[in-house]
Amino acid sequence: MRVTVDAGRCVGSGMCVFTAGEVFDQGEDDGRAIVLRPEPPAGTRDAVRRAVDLCPAGAITLSAPGAPVP
Repeated sequence: MRVTVDAGRCVGSGMCVFTAGEVFDQGEDDGRAIVLRPEPPAGTRDAVRRAVDLCPAGAITLSAPGAPVP
């Protein structure tokens, strides 16, 4: 699984950080999501999927491992 965040869509709600803090963080300047681990380990994947579902802006995308970053 590869994780990306569309910074233009992110509203900085922080749901991804609360749900999968091992994979996401928030920028200090604008509060938008930052992906810390673009290819998260197996143990975090359920939490990442929950973060995708909880993102109010729909800014998080999952794709196949090794997929190009949009």
